[in-house]
Amino acid sequence: MDLHRYAFSSMGCPCAIQLEADDESVARTAAARAQAEVARLDEKYSHYRSDNWLARLCASAGSGRRVELDEEAANLVDFAAALHAQSAGRFDVTAGALTKLWDLQSGRIPAQAQIDAALARSGWHRVEWQRPYLCLPVAGMCIDFGGVVKEYAADRAAQICRKNGIAHGIVDLGGDLAAIGAHADGSAWLAGIKSPRNPADVHASIELDRGGLATSGDYERVMIVDGRRYSHIVDARTGWPMQSFASVSVLADSCLVAGAASTLAMLFGVERGADYLRELGLPWLAIDADGRTRGSIEAATT
Repeated sequence: MDLHRYAFSSMGCPCAIQLEADDESVARTAAARAQAEVARLDEKYSHYRSDNWLARLCASAGSGRRVELDEEAANLVDFAAALHAQSAGRFDVTAGALTKLWDLQSGRIPAQAQIDAALARSGWHRVEWQRPYLCLPVAGMCIDFGGVVKEYAADRAAQICRKNGIAHGIVDLGGDLAAIGAHADGSAWLAGIKSPRNPADVHASIELDRGGLATSGDYERVMIVDGRRYSHIVDARTGWPMQSFASVSVLADSCLVAGAASTLAMLFGVERGADYLRELGLPWLAIDADGRTRGSIEAATT
C-alpha cells in the first residue's frame, strides 16, 4: 500500500490526514470528505465568527428564549456539562467571555475588574438546560466549544475515512490525533510530543494504533509577561490561567475523551492533575516546567 498525505488548515491550526491505500482515488475521496466535515464543524462552532450557528445561539443570551439544539450540539453540551461537574467548575463551556478577554496576542493582562465582569456573564450553574432546549439567561453570556470541538472533529474525520474504505491512517488536527487504524503491516503510528520550551524539538514519541491522542499545554497559545507564562487554559472559577504542567498527553478510545482528560489535568494543576490522571486510569505522559517527564505511557524520550 502507498501512503498518501493531505495537508490543510482548519480551526486555526495546521492539519494533516495520512492514509494508506492501494487506490489513490479512494484515499483522495476519503480525505476530501473528512476535510469537509472538519470545515463544517469549524464553521458551526467557531466562536471567532459572527455569522454562524454558535453566534446565533449566543445572541439569544438574556432574551429568555429557549433554543432547540440538534442532536450533535446537544451531545456536546451534555459532554461539557459532565466535564464541568468532574472538574468542580474549572472547565466551563459558558466561559466564552473569559476566552475572548484573554487575547494572548495582545500581550496585555486583563484588569481584575474586566475579569470580574466576564465572570458575571459566565457560569454553567446559570444555564437552563433541558435537553434539547438551552436557555442562556444572562445577557452577554457566550458558549465556547473550543475545549472539545477540535478533538470531536478529529474523531469524526477518522470515522468518515473508515466509512469511505480506509482501514489504515491517522488524522492530525493541530497535534490532536485520531487513528483510523494501524499501518497496513500492523505497526503503530509514531506521534511526536513537542518539547514545551523548545517546540521545534521532539521531547518524546508515543505509539498510536487505535483511538486518540491529545495534548494540552502552556506553550503554543501563550503570552509571557514579566517572566510569567499565561496560557489559553483558563480556570473558569477564577478567570485566570492555571499554573500547571508544561504539557499533558493522554491516550483514550477517542480523541474527544483524550482531549478532555488532558485539559482537566492541566486545570487541576501539577499534583492534583497527576492524581486525577492516575485515578482516571488512562495512559498519560506529562512534562513539568523543568522538563521532567512523568506518567504511565512508555514513551521514547529524546
